[in-house]
Amino acid sequence: MSNNGSSGSVLAAFVLGAVAGAAVALLYAPASGEETRKRLAEKAREGREKANTLAREGREFVARQRETITAAVTSGRQAFEDARKEHL
Repeated sequence: MSNNGSSGSVLAAFVLGAVAGAAVALLYAPASGEETRKRLAEKAREGREKANTLAREGREFVARQRETITAAVTSGRQAFEDARKEHL
């Protein structure tokens, strides 16, 4: 389970690095200032959308795991109570 969390953070770091690299490349590209600003704004928008998507997927993953753990704890408690009643 913890492997998925580290994979998500590696992916997020990769995406942020790619966006930063693209921004630097645009700054050094031979283009007008206005064109460069438009490109940077578009790349920033794309990066923000990707980050929002990753964050949403992360929240959904956590919610699914929380539901699974809650169900397991509930089942465990019920099994414990059943076993305790049998021994009384």
